Amino acid sequence: MNMTHKVTVLIIEDEKKILTFVSKILKKHDYKVLCADTGKGGLSLIGSQCPDIILLDLGLPDLDGCSIIQEVRAWSSIPIIIISARSAEKEKVAALDLGADDYITKPFGTSELLARIRASLRHSNRLYTDGSLYIRPYQCGNMLLDFSKRILTIDGKAVHLTPIEYKIVAYLAQNSGKVITYASILSNVWGPYADSDNKILRVNMANIRRKIEIDPAQPQYIFTEVGVGYRMKEDEYDSNSQPSSV
Repeated sequence: MNMTHKVTVLIIEDEKKILTFVSKILKKHDYKVLCADTGKGGLSLIGSQCPDIILLDLGLPDLDGCSIIQEVRAWSSIPIIIISARSAEKEKVAALDLGADDYITKPFGTSELLARIRASLRHSNRLYTDGSLYIRPYQCGNMLLDFSKRILTIDGKAVHLTPIEYKIVAYLAQNSGKVITYASILSNVWGPYADSDNKILRVNMANIRRKIEIDPAQPQYIFTEVGVGYRMKEDEYDSNSQPSSV
């Protein structure tokens, strides 16, 4: 008999087809699923059932999705993944800056959905269960980032990064698999009073890509989420060690 604790996912989504589709996928992969088609219903389930992760549609009939994020973040760090329309860039950025962990754009496939959930759950677990997490290097393909030595190597050869470039790469690697907004990177690297202009970040990213990518125009490691931020390819150690049912 399998006594493993099932991860509970709360889906707050008013589109019935998406709700049914996502629910079936998650149940098939051994998640426990809770569903709500209104914001109020979702908040009630969050309080009573304490889910492990929330999938939240921003366009609900009764409450604005961002207000739900604010309310939840006032007392909980439950991972929140936004389900968003392709055109809703401003809404995605606002949601991420309010404390959402990631977003997935409609239409999306099974593998993308499951990868987003695994990445958000891992990040959440790391924050609270593993104080020495980033002593272990980030590894992806031929790239290895050793946090303790502050050295990045590709094919075993050291890549020279400026202190700012290293900070950017390290921050993205620590959050690999997740989208990180421009504002979050600027604040983390340059401090809370950083200029909100993305130009300095874009210049540094262009330099980083020239150093780590075979073809900077078709990156393998750091991807641009247009109008939102950047996402670093998932740490292979994590993706290989994490079972699909979590």
